[in-house]
Amino acid sequence: MSLVYEERLSDSPYVELITQGRTIGSSSTVRPSEIHWHMVFVKHNDHLQPLVVGPLTTSGTVNFIEGVELLWIKFKLGTFMPHLPVKNFLDAETAMPDASSKSFWLKGSAWQFPSYENVDTFIDRLVHDDVLVCDPIVNAALQDALPETPSRTVRHRFLHATGLTQNHIHQFERAKYAATLLEQGVSILDTVHEAGYFDQPHLTRSLKRFIGKTPAQQLVRICEPE
Repeated sequence: MSLVYEERLSDSPYVELITQGRTIGSSSTVRPSEIHWHMVFVKHNDHLQPLVVGPLTTSGTVNFIEGVELLWIKFKLGTFMPHLPVKNFLDAETAMPDASSKSFWLKGSAWQFPSYENVDTFIDRLVHDDVLVCDPIVNAALQDALPETPSRTVRHRFLHATGLTQNHIHQFERAKYAATLLEQGVSILDTVHEAGYFDQPHLTRSLKRFIGKTPAQQLVRICEPE
């Protein structure tokens, strides 16, 4: 494995997960799609580069270069920066400009690079300065607990806050559930039924799009000895 990492939950209601890692070799691997956006801080050859990484609508390939240190901040659905619409960052990594060797520019201000230990403090400052906000409509919609709100309003706010449609997120979650069933040893045909797909080709198309593997490849992968 070319990447070693550790991760933890956050005390912030705006953050899904915090991860730090480092690469110990150069390689490439298939990565699944992603419905969350991230702030990623990449350190290589003593240079620290901050990135905004948008949701990834399909699976793809990720390349690892040896000697890179990484810090990922994965934001919860509905969390976004109003001045940087998430829909503008779909399937893209966008570099944020450096202010100094220890800081970067964001919304007209210089921000010190966070560490794995103080990410929560960094997020609290972003929220305090209204750089980072959360739209409660998104969580309510995902929980089927919306108050009476026009569907057009919901669609607009959902797309604005996540960069994605509810339907796309539901399709991703179903593919992820199907992949989990296969990992647990459930047969392909039973997975089709349990996850609510029309047939095996429908499952195959979904897993290839969102997970990057066919059902058969997923079964082969989990059966391979470590």
